[in-house]
Amino acid sequence: MPGRLRKIANDKVIVQDMLYVSIPSDQKDAHLSSSPICPECQYEYTYEEGAEFVCPDCGNRWSAVAQAAPVEEGFVVRDANGNVLANGDSVVMIKELKVKGAPTPLKAGTKVKNIRLVDSDHNIDCKIDGFGAMALKSEFVRKA
Repeated sequence: MPGRLRKIANDKVIVQDMLYVSIPSDQKDAHLSSSPICPECQYEYTYEEGAEFVCPDCGNRWSAVAQAAPVEEGFVVRDANGNVLANGDSVVMIKELKVKGAPTPLKAGTKVKNIRLVDSDHNIDCKIDGFGAMALKSEFVRKA
């Protein structure tokens, strides 16, 4: 594979004849363990260059400044597109679903208003006009 570590000799890391990085022998383990994993290809031997980290495998560069990801508290329910759902939202069915005991299925495009989120396998409780109370999985709906 291009860009993989090939040989370590005399304090030099040779990466497929493309890049030569000199690492002092007392800092070898500390340097390799403190570098983050590449977000693109998950390669673990990245290095820091100025204010950026560089992946020798795929050539990806990203900021060395830690970007804080938003912390979501409690359980989070996401729709089929990855949008976060909340109590009281309206959603639209994206797939026709057969319902046991019902003569007709729930059609794709059916709008469901005022949902309630619950922490279970079917994580949306709602009332559908013409059907009544239902429990739905969030993977079959999108936010309206």
